[in-house]
Amino acid sequence: MGFMNDRPTMTIDQPTNGGAGRPGAGRPGAGHLGTDHLGAGPQGAGRPAAGAPAADDPASDSLAADSPAAELAARLPEWAAELGFGAIGVADIDLSDAEPGLLAWLHAGHHGEMDYMARHGLRRARPAELVPGTVSAIMVAIDYAPADPQWVEQAWATLAAPERAYVSRYALGRDYHKVVRARLARLADRIGAHLGPFGHRVFCDSAPVLEVELARRAGLGWRGKHTLLLDRRRGSTFFLGTLYTDLRLPLSTPADDHCGRCTRCIDACPTAAIIAPYRLDARRCISYLTIELKGAIPEALRPAIGNRIYGCDDCQLACPWNKFAQVQATPDFAARERLDAASLAELFAWTPQQFDERLAGSPIRRIGHERWLRNIAVALGNVGGSGAHADAETGAESAITRARAALLTRRDDPSPLVREHVEWALQRLLASS
Repeated sequence: MGFMNDRPTMTIDQPTNGGAGRPGAGRPGAGHLGTDHLGAGPQGAGRPAAGAPAADDPASDSLAADSPAAELAARLPEWAAELGFGAIGVADIDLSDAEPGLLAWLHAGHHGEMDYMARHGLRRARPAELVPGTVSAIMVAIDYAPADPQWVEQAWATLAAPERAYVSRYALGRDYHKVVRARLARLADRIGAHLGPFGHRVFCDSAPVLEVELARRAGLGWRGKHTLLLDRRRGSTFFLGTLYTDLRLPLSTPADDHCGRCTRCIDACPTAAIIAPYRLDARRCISYLTIELKGAIPEALRPAIGNRIYGCDDCQLACPWNKFAQVQATPDFAARERLDAASLAELFAWTPQQFDERLAGSPIRRIGHERWLRNIAVALGNVGGSGAHADAETGAESAITRARAALLTRRDDPSPLVREHVEWALQRLLASS
């Protein structure tokens, strides 16, 4: 797999990791489980740069202020803004200081059943092995926060309403993989029109790439204690995109850490998945449990999932930096099919055909109808955990009764996975009533 000139070639998608959360995931950036939760500390060694290479860089002579590379770097922010990217920077690809953290994270089994992470191993930290000829990584961020300025408060309100479904804010709209890659391809076209053909490939949570670490080195933010990237100007509600290139460009300055002694993200995690600052055990993360995990969700963790049916945002909602979150850069990320307001019961009633049709072009569709039902069954079982009952406007029937009625419609589902989770949920409701 190498470069192709003029147009980027795409990798076959690996499953989206959730996220940051991450998003992050790639979470993310955002509330989906990203592929870069290594627990290696807030920052790697990085390479100091202030829009120019370090003094001892052998390429310094070719990166003079009036060089084509320097001229291109000066144009990148303008082109990025025109394409809807909120930030752009350039990182060196020497990630050798991130390798010990990656290996330790994998050795501890914190990647769970995401076998592809272990399979790719150190290739994730060696861009030139993934794409021979790579010497620089152009990193971009694109914002996805909901347009309503009260979106954080509304998210908390949904989480407190046990009959409503909570979907991670990053997944409410169109699949970010496609949106970001398409815009990165257009950025590559602009670069090609300016310089002529050059080697490049574009990625967005779709290949073994240490996106968060590269973005940190590219000056797009610092790694928060929840392992997501944070930017003082936009919080953590943004997606990351990567453009590997054979162009040697002036490097951006890595951002300083601004988390201080704050531990709100750690304290907010419903399943205690953030086992230490900058260290995530994916096996406990709700984004992993509802997206990546293909089998049964561990019973001990089901109650803590609450009404979260796809991903989790709690660590981001609790983060004070997200008061600076920027509104989604494109209508593509706006909520579809009432996913920000739907009830568990109505989503649980979707047929396989309705699931495929209504979530066409959504990142949610990749988990399939079976796991969709699995997740909602757990959430329905948790309805009684909050002791919520119907108010005067919804009639006398209790929330528990409505949840039980919905679950009974799937008690004989063809899927053993669904049936098992339905039975667990029914027993939990019985114990709650």
